[in-house]
Amino acid sequence: MGEFTISQLSERIGQELGVSDWVTIDQSRIDAFAACTGDDQWIHVDVERAKRESPYGGPVAHGYLMLAMIAPLSLEIGVLPKDAAAGLNYGVDKARFLAPVPAGARVRLRVVLTGVEPKDGGQAIMKAKSTLEVEGSDKPAVVAETLAFLIPAKGTQKS
Repeated sequence: MGEFTISQLSERIGQELGVSDWVTIDQSRIDAFAACTGDDQWIHVDVERAKRESPYGGPVAHGYLMLAMIAPLSLEIGVLPKDAAAGLNYGVDKARFLAPVPAGARVRLRVVLTGVEPKDGGQAIMKAKSTLEVEGSDKPAVVAETLAFLIPAKGTQKS
């Protein structure tokens, strides 16, 4: 959890909330995502063909796998306010897949708070610029405007 409360979010707009550790996106993770979603396009899962035919010289991770990495890495960073019982994915206003993530590459997440919309009962919608960086690449894999619906812990709600 963060070192701030839901009511203090507006004071942090424009600030970086943190950067995650590096995470390796190995072929087994890519294969598991393909099995889970049914997206088994050869550029992701056929290692030998990807080495021969891919413009990237080997298999690359799914863009939506990289988008899905934002939630767990955000939690690792501690972007949730300390008085939030939960932060639920509320949506993505915009997402761009800017660079491939080759199998075996490492990624990390950088989160900047860009807005907050207070709701009844102390709830809020938190908007952030989430940038998934690829180690050694000038371009990030994903830049997304992510939204989280924050639910305050019991006893901390405003009436």
